Amino acid sequence: MSGWEQFLIVLVKTVVIYGAVINVAALMTLAERKFSAFMQYRIGPNRVGPFGLLQPLADGVKFIFKEELTPDGANPWLFRAAPVIAALPAMMTIAVIPFAPDVTIGGRNFGTLSIADLDIGVLYILALGGLSVYGVILGGWASNSKYSLLGGLRASAQMISYELTLILTILAVVVMSGSLNLREIVEAQPTIGSWHIWTQPLAFLMFVVATFAETNRHPFDFSECEPELVGGFHTEYSAMKWAMFYIGEYSAMTVMASLTVVLFLGGWSVPFWPEAPWFVCLASFLAKTGFFLFLFLWVRWTLPRFRFDQLMRMGWKLFLPLALANLLITGAFVALR
Repeated sequence: MSGWEQFLIVLVKTVVIYGAVINVAALMTLAERKFSAFMQYRIGPNRVGPFGLLQPLADGVKFIFKEELTPDGANPWLFRAAPVIAALPAMMTIAVIPFAPDVTIGGRNFGTLSIADLDIGVLYILALGGLSVYGVILGGWASNSKYSLLGGLRASAQMISYELTLILTILAVVVMSGSLNLREIVEAQPTIGSWHIWTQPLAFLMFVVATFAETNRHPFDFSECEPELVGGFHTEYSAMKWAMFYIGEYSAMTVMASLTVVLFLGGWSVPFWPEAPWFVCLASFLAKTGFFLFLFLWVRWTLPRFRFDQLMRMGWKLFLPLALANLLITGAFVALR
């Protein structure tokens, strides 16, 4: 395969995957409102398109043409850069997620369905994912608003606290798999009995909770809780700048749901069908990811919000010691085995 062919294959994968991520982020805004309406015995958006399916498109047009305001005293450069810093890392981390095994079309092998197959894919995700907190902090500080500043401070404390648990639970899976490559982690779970959810159940539970905290989702949405902070770190934002924060949030939800599937649910592996074709494996991956995206919505309209002291106590006094103990036991088990 020539260099130009390889370049075209990567380009097509990039366009398809990033186009899918943007569309998922848009559809998640509709799913959030539809599901909340269902739980509260309402109808939800139903005027724009059949069943309201064109509502995300209408919202996008509205954000593009809406007036953008910059508050007095705000830092203009950081105020404009913060939404991009919040959205970009979440969108870039999707590049190393393997969605399906080697794609074969017309007898030609186009490689794994991922943009980049990095040997240090786990480190890439952790390094870029940690940058998104800067967008929230800078957005709150640059707005010259006390509500926004408090929201940014809350977000920084929360995301740093639970990022430690997130890293330690991922390391437990890395120890079990013996690789930092996400594709190799998936290949280490070829059958349903070998999924890491069975060998690392505690790590799985802590990882799922940490993903809610890392994406600022309810019941960990302290950085933007309306009863106390009006809108939190994005109170002063409008139009596309405001939309960029939510594109980043829903993109991060998609990445975290996909990462949960890769680390604990065998990635693209199909239960009881080890030799499934690539398109069935892709459908399996999307179905598993869809469940965790649904879980983000389900939890929001089911559980009450924690108090901030409860959030920090659970992160530092419960999850961190448990994650350390789990990693220690996992390391001892692998070493003795």
